[in-house]
Amino acid sequence: MKILFCTDGSKISYAALANISGWIKSATIDTISVIDWSFLQDDINLEHNNFKIACANTADSILNHAQKLIEKYNFIKGKRIKQCGSAVESILETADTSNYDLILMGSNGKKGIQKWLGSVSQEIINNSTISDYIVKKENNKKNILITTDGTECSSDILLDILPYLKLEEKEVHICTVNEDPSLLFLEGNVDNHWLNDIRKHQNIYASNSINKISKILKDYNIDIHKTAILTGNPAQEIIEYTKENQIDLTVLGSRNKSKLSRFLTGSESKRIIENTISDVLLIRCNL
Repeated sequence: MKILFCTDGSKISYAALANISGWIKSATIDTISVIDWSFLQDDINLEHNNFKIACANTADSILNHAQKLIEKYNFIKGKRIKQCGSAVESILETADTSNYDLILMGSNGKKGIQKWLGSVSQEIINNSTISDYIVKKENNKKNILITTDGTECSSDILLDILPYLKLEEKEVHICTVNEDPSLLFLEGNVDNHWLNDIRKHQNIYASNSINKISKILKDYNIDIHKTAILTGNPAQEIIEYTKENQIDLTVLGSRNKSKLSRFLTGSESKRIIENTISDVLLIRCNL
């Protein structure tokens, strides 16, 4: 596996390395640190400014520390990448020009207007076409939740990532979510027998979805700790499940869409990433 690790020298970015070391068997990790001059006034001449030198030295220190951690966690040190400009544009351009399997980032979980404006990690998630691993805080690296919607995408992403995952001695959870059909109609216009029939078919589909993922895991000799069929809003139910079961890593599938489509419709995965306290492994599916 080839990973692009994005760091600004913050504690949370280094926590991303610590956390992923508990889940990924082996990887070559390139490290990128971006010097962003965009907040400076236009009339400042950086060519003759000690500030530029100081920032460049800081970036070198960040990269040096990151590579020491990469060795500490038994990964293979890859390239050191130091760039100037927009952090989002630099990371996306680097990711697009190399054959990476994963972008690794920490996220500060901003709130209020900062969250509305978006963070570097959220912008990358919205615009990236490769998979992402997002960390909110250092955790126990013990409990993993694999989500499924029963589609081929859910099965394919699991088959893609399983060879790289360390799941020995982990507590593996599988869940799927049925949307409540009664919320789709006005009260008084619903036939209860009809609703019960829908719920019956939903549960059959959900059980088949869980069984499909369970079979894949059992083929890899992976024990399953718990399975769950939830009912309600998918994002909210998954967020609540991660809290109640102290999940450390949530695995989500995401179909690649155009930027316009993502902007207009939003996504369940985006809401989960913004609100869950667990790490999130967002795997892109091209189906």
